[in-house]
Amino acid sequence: MTRTVESSQHGRPDTPSPLTSLSALESDFPAVRASTIAEAESWRKEVHRPATHTHKWWAQRLGSVFRHILTAAVARTASEANKMYDEGADALKDIVVFDPFAGSGTTLFEVAKLGGTPIGMDINPVATLVQRQSLQTWTLEELERGFSMVSDLCREEIDRLHRDAAGNTVLYYFWVALAACPTCQDTVRLFSRHVFAQHAYPKKYPRAQAVCPLCLAVVETTSDFSMETCARGHAFTNQGAVVGARMTCRNGHQTRVIDALGGRVPDKEMYAKLVVSELGEKRYESIDDFDRSIAEEATLLLREHREKLVLPLGELKAGYNTRQAMSWGHRKWEDFFNDRQLYCLGLLAAAIRDLHIAPPEREALAALFSGTLEFNNLFCSFKGEGTGAVRHMFSHHILKPERMVLEAHPWGTRWSSGSFSTLFKSRLIRAHEHKTRPTDLFDDLALGKVVKRAGTAVPRHLEIVNAWPKAGLRTDQALVRPGDSGVSGMPDDSVDLVITDPPYMDNVHYSELADFFHAWLRGIQPFDGYPVDPPTTRAQGEVQSTSAEGFEHAITSVWTECSRVTKPLGLMAFTFHQARIEGWVALVKSLASAGWEITAVQPVTGEMSTSITKSGAKEPSSLDSIIVCRHRGSIAIASDPEAAGKVATERLARLIEGGVNVGAGDVRSVLRGSVLALYTVPESQLSLDALCREADRLATEAISGLLG
Repeated sequence: MTRTVESSQHGRPDTPSPLTSLSALESDFPAVRASTIAEAESWRKEVHRPATHTHKWWAQRLGSVFRHILTAAVARTASEANKMYDEGADALKDIVVFDPFAGSGTTLFEVAKLGGTPIGMDINPVATLVQRQSLQTWTLEELERGFSMVSDLCREEIDRLHRDAAGNTVLYYFWVALAACPTCQDTVRLFSRHVFAQHAYPKKYPRAQAVCPLCLAVVETTSDFSMETCARGHAFTNQGAVVGARMTCRNGHQTRVIDALGGRVPDKEMYAKLVVSELGEKRYESIDDFDRSIAEEATLLLREHREKLVLPLGELKAGYNTRQAMSWGHRKWEDFFNDRQLYCLGLLAAAIRDLHIAPPEREALAALFSGTLEFNNLFCSFKGEGTGAVRHMFSHHILKPERMVLEAHPWGTRWSSGSFSTLFKSRLIRAHEHKTRPTDLFDDLALGKVVKRAGTAVPRHLEIVNAWPKAGLRTDQALVRPGDSGVSGMPDDSVDLVITDPPYMDNVHYSELADFFHAWLRGIQPFDGYPVDPPTTRAQGEVQSTSAEGFEHAITSVWTECSRVTKPLGLMAFTFHQARIEGWVALVKSLASAGWEITAVQPVTGEMSTSITKSGAKEPSSLDSIIVCRHRGSIAIASDPEAAGKVATERLARLIEGGVNVGAGDVRSVLRGSVLALYTVPESQLSLDALCREADRLATEAISGLLG
């Protein structure tokens, strides 16, 4: 496929740009190397890129992949791209890079490390908060001073409400949801099994804790027990009252749980606790009257001090990711917490709201608090011993109600999981260290493995602005703001590269989930300009949609704006993964409408091969496609499906030869993208229907040829 870069066909003056020739990203991308490093990073993304993992965001991308994309976009050959990746502290000097779907800030952080000028926008303000943390300069002294001030204001009270009768710290309280049998009104404890705590590797460590379903006594047993007897003589099995979606009361009546609840939030009962002594000795115990009195006191304190606290504001709105919670009666964001959680978290949030320290460090602590919420609510459960104990609420990418709830100590101790104090060290301090001394991953051929090294990027101290300055964006500034990227507010021809990862046409609607955090952040106001109203982060112009028409319409607006602000010789590249051909059709139609032409589709590892979300697909896959675009008419590209399919198959074959895991879903997705890309070529004569037929035919042949 012969391609040549020509002068702009836009009728706009040619604004100078460093991008004056065909890039390695279009012709000679080092995909095997990028995929090898990406696979290593994907197992512990938050460890390798802590600056972009200070807070929950969905579909967080791999920094090494975007470093490869960025360096290949300004290089002419694979060897030059590899050299820039290895040594590129100034690889993007004088390059302005725009990410219109900035998410957790992966692109922005990599641009900054490579010496470029980052611009990040996202329609969701929670995402903007995460992006700002990836670039924000903090001082360790001010972070620790702010943390200490917050501790002085609320830790003692939070600790007091998480003590047992002997004064020991309670790390976790275990709760079970209750439902009344519609037939006989018997109260059913909604246990699915009576083992409530076991090791993450039960075959190696079989010791477990079970609860008697009659008297709630705690019994030490094994994870696979068949029959146990509690201290009061009650015999019971491991099978709880709930099997699948149905419950059975003690009188034998069977009912669907959802019907028994009748649209109401279920009451919950404490049944056990995990206590830790000052020496770190842990033990599971039954709940006693002292524990109940502490919970009741928290209810009274919440009622008495509501006006002084920061509490979650707003109600849930119907949506794909909220409907399950709403079917369990959750109507307000307050419903996601019990009274002790609301009181303690409200104290903590109020302390941060009223904190008088430097704005960047206050904002970091606000983001830390918001991230703590993920592990401290009634949708959390116990993951097990020998691992992070709290299974956070977004492990299923939906708001899934939990029958067996884990309530954690929100401030925490050295033995805690997901608490404010432990996340301060594992998230903020680690992110600060990473920004101060950036590291990257490299394939060490001599050692035969991927290693981490420092010294390939310099710390950047960028001033964050939230609008395009009248005098233009300086190289020591970064533009980061929330809002519709289809209306960027930037001048024509102001950016060299657009590098991004747009939302896909799927069922995970970020705004529906992000409202959980927004409900609290509205009361804290983490940074100037954080929107207090409306009460939801859902917004006109959101790209995410399950319908092809909705996805195409929304993303066309953003691509059109990207075309306007990108210099005539500029380049746009983004990662994309789509199992449905309707998604690819919507994508190429949107690009063509916005004046873009696809010049390359490069397959690369985008996620670990055992990703939960992708392994659940009909054809599991781990590859993303890098879609590379130029302004339409600036590239001469072949318009033959056979040729496009051949190039795609050769690229996939090189990955397989290089040891990269490639599945049938990967082959089908990459072939579809490569063939349907021809729709964006002005000279193409084939209809979309014809291209779809050719894409699926060529994909079937490629799957047979590559995978046997």
